[in-house]
Amino acid sequence: MDTSESTPAPEAEETDPSPHGPDRRGWRRWAMDTRPLRRPAYRRLWSSTIVTAVGSQLTAVAVPKQIYDITGSSAWVGYAGLAGLVPMVLFALWGGAVADTVDRRKLLLVTNSGIAVTSVLFWLQAVSGLDSVAVLMVLLAAQQAFFGLNSPARNASIARLVPAGELAAANALGSTVMQTGLVAGPLLAGALIPVIGLPELYLLDAIALCVTLWAVFRLPALPPSASATVRRAGVREIAAGFRYISLHKVLLLSFLADVIAMVFGMPRALFPQLAAETYASYGEGLALGLLFAAIPVGAVLGGLFSGTFSRAGRHGWMVIGAVVAWGVSIAGFGLSGSLWLAVAFLACAGVADMVSMVFRGAILLSAATDEMRGRMQGVFTVVVAGGPRLADVLHGTVGAAFGPRAAVVGGGLLVVALMLGLATAVPALRRYRI
Repeated sequence: MDTSESTPAPEAEETDPSPHGPDRRGWRRWAMDTRPLRRPAYRRLWSSTIVTAVGSQLTAVAVPKQIYDITGSSAWVGYAGLAGLVPMVLFALWGGAVADTVDRRKLLLVTNSGIAVTSVLFWLQAVSGLDSVAVLMVLLAAQQAFFGLNSPARNASIARLVPAGELAAANALGSTVMQTGLVAGPLLAGALIPVIGLPELYLLDAIALCVTLWAVFRLPALPPSASATVRRAGVREIAAGFRYISLHKVLLLSFLADVIAMVFGMPRALFPQLAAETYASYGEGLALGLLFAAIPVGAVLGGLFSGTFSRAGRHGWMVIGAVVAWGVSIAGFGLSGSLWLAVAFLACAGVADMVSMVFRGAILLSAATDEMRGRMQGVFTVVVAGGPRLADVLHGTVGAAFGPRAAVVGGGLLVVALMLGLATAVPALRRYRI
């Protein structure tokens, strides 16, 4: 592993004597590893994530709600998802290249400002009563483009703010906050809409982003490494990032592990049908809500107890084990006739997904040089966003042909078989450790 480009910022120089932190006894061994929060710069970045994790979900709920109110059509809500996905994918790839050529702190300031401006524009169109789906689509596309530029820089910066031995813990802290936002944000939005109205959700998101801007402003400068070649962020640099992945098997395998887990094992497209048919006796609304909430709740619980795994040194084996556990849990969910057993299996899948996210993220930050980290995070953003959407198409098609439970069980077992086959055929992931 090349660590010459991984030198942390000055505020991250103090490290624990042990590469995996001090020995913790009793319940503290199970609790979340908070060592990265001792680093002031990382603490600022993480604190900004807390605010935006919830705030962004307010807009994520408000946009489809407003589009449905205007059109009365779920199809238009689906089109809105596509309108946001395409620019996010394109700008994430380009944003990764940009993040490797400029001061990442400055890029975060620019992109967070852009996201904040779009939130203000969302609020203005809502309070003006414009009721234009076209305007909403354009604003959503712009917002997701800024997010695509922002995400690689934010994630790539972590390795400059904490030591290598704390990367897994830092990823666990960040992932837990994001998963908590996925649970708390929609619940808060649902509670606030009847009280303050839809437009104010956009305004609250914009205000939250101002807090984020202040936290990012206080970060240290994060310029390209001294040894990095000065270049423009264009197609050639994006292509170089893909070549870099192809030449470093552990990076390629970390991406393939996520593709296997999400494309073949994410059955969320079948939740409505399962709620209406298999678990209808529990109440369709209750069943649907529990199915959608179970995985993120499990991920949050996994994060809160990440002290059980965040100090592990064999990152490759942790990814392999997590993906296999995800597949087994999804298959168990498909076989469950009881709603509560199904929710338990999905929650276990959420824990496994958290472990996978933590160590895949740590591998990307530790195995890549600093001048390539932005592009690696750009690809990571695309894989994370695109995998579940491909899964929606695959599971919806297979579920319609063979039934939802058969599709879920088959997908879970396929995840296990593919991950074990990949780990056996290519030993690079098994051997990787930090």
